[in-house]
Amino acid sequence: MLIISEPFTWGLVVGLFLLVMVWRLMRKDISMLRSEKKRLQEENKELQGHLNTQLKINAKGNDQLEADLIELREQNENLRSNLNVAKQKPGRAELRHLQMMENAVSVMREQAPGFAPAWEKAMRDAEAAELAAEGGLKKLIRKVLPTSKSAPAISTQEQTTPAEDGRQTED
Repeated sequence: MLIISEPFTWGLVVGLFLLVMVWRLMRKDISMLRSEKKRLQEENKELQGHLNTQLKINAKGNDQLEADLIELREQNENLRSNLNVAKQKPGRAELRHLQMMENAVSVMREQAPGFAPAWEKAMRDAEAAELAAEGGLKKLIRKVLPTSKSAPAISTQEQTTPAEDGRQTED
């Protein structure tokens, strides 16, 4: 009992008691931190799974939109080529020329004072309206390919005789 009355013993007991208390609090904190770490890891895995699912859904949607866009471009090109083929079928140029002439005649009915100048002006107006209605590639094709208006001009020049030109030919 003498040892219990010593101040060193009391200091050692109090120190050991404090050490045990600190150790228990530390173990409690460590176990709480481990459970928090485990919970955060599980939540992280769950969020990564949601993110992967969302990215897969977005990628599938983007792929579908891209495939639809490619298909629509192909359909657009097919329709454009079919339209070009339909306009180049026999009789289409004549129908277009006939429509221009009908437009010119309707304008002529309104402007009848001088037949020839008014007729030419009406034809030019109808052709300009037709060219304005068709734009882009059609306009380029008309520039490259001879039109029906230039063909009669060549044929009328070929039909003129040297006597009409005022020139004499040597036989």
